[in-house]
Amino acid sequence: MKSDTSLFPFRLFLYKEANIVNQQIENYYHEHSDRVYRYIFLLVRNKENAEDLTQETFYKAHKGMSSFNGEASPATWLLKIARNVTFDYFRKKRIIQFFSWGDEHDQEASSIAPDASAEKKEQILELYDAINRLKKDYRDVIILRKIQEFPIKDTAYILGWTEAKVKTKSGRAMEALKQELAGKDGVIHESF
Repeated sequence: MKSDTSLFPFRLFLYKEANIVNQQIENYYHEHSDRVYRYIFLLVRNKENAEDLTQETFYKAHKGMSSFNGEASPATWLLKIARNVTFDYFRKKRIIQFFSWGDEHDQEASSIAPDASAEKKEQILELYDAINRLKKDYRDVIILRKIQEFPIKDTAYILGWTEAKVKTKSGRAMEALKQELAGKDGVIHESF
């Protein structure tokens, strides 16, 4: 029977590998946590839930680091995890409809653009409310393409769609958003 000392090199290897993974996730967190948080917040519209889901996203990224093959950028990979974590949250809570923005959203809009005029803040709120009224696919593609500014390829990866589907849905989503914005007062407010 072999002694425990024969396993020492293997344990040392595992320890070093774990430290590398921990350092990589820490780097990803510092580089991408704000973007992940903003994306999740746009979906859940609640600060505490967005913070919790952001933490869960990085936990799942840490657990699944070995599956990251570099097919997409780290930011894209993390946003895909964030999307899945958020939709798991909705399924667990049996949330079918996205709830209203409420006071929390007003606070967040103020913190996003503290030096913006009251009129500009109102336009931002109107835009987010219009996005909220769109069907889920349209919301997803607008948030990723226009707000998060992901390229078509990365958006396709995150959503699990083809690039052609992203292009088609993006065009239709923008038309639907224009209709939503025009529906309120008959005037289209260009925000993008």
